[in-house]
Amino acid sequence: MSMSDPLGDMLTRIRNGQTAAMKTVVCPASKLRASVLKVLKASGYIRDFREEASAAGHKNLVIELKYDGTTAVIRELHRVSKPGRRIYTAATEIPRYYNGLGVTIISTPQGVMDDQAARDANVGGEVLCQVF
Repeated sequence: MSMSDPLGDMLTRIRNGQTAAMKTVVCPASKLRASVLKVLKASGYIRDFREEASAAGHKNLVIELKYDGTTAVIRELHRVSKPGRRIYTAATEIPRYYNGLGVTIISTPQGVMDDQAARDANVGGEVLCQVF
C-alpha cells in the first residue's frame, strides 16, 4: 500500500523514536527526506543520518537521534503543509517559530532550507515543518 504523506511518516518515526529513547530510527529513503534531514543536522537537532541498502534492495535512511543527557533535543516537531492542505509563504512573510528559537523548514525553488536561509536568499515556498 502506498503512503500518502512520506515526510509526515518520517517526522512521526523521529518523534516516536525519541519518546522510546532509541539511538537510531530507520525510514525509507527519498530526496525530500534526505534534504529535510540535512537541514535538521545543520540546525543541530539530529546527530547524523546515512543511507543504507536493505536486504530487499530498497534504500533506507538511518537517523541518529540526539539527546542532551536523557532529554531529547527536539521538543516539538510537527508537519505544517499536508497533502490535503498545502501552505505556501512569500519570502517576506516566512513565520518565525517560537520567536526565532525554533526552525521552520521550507521547500523553495532553490532547494529545502531553513527559514533564516530562505529570508537571506529572499525566496518563499512551501512550509514543510516546524521544529523546536
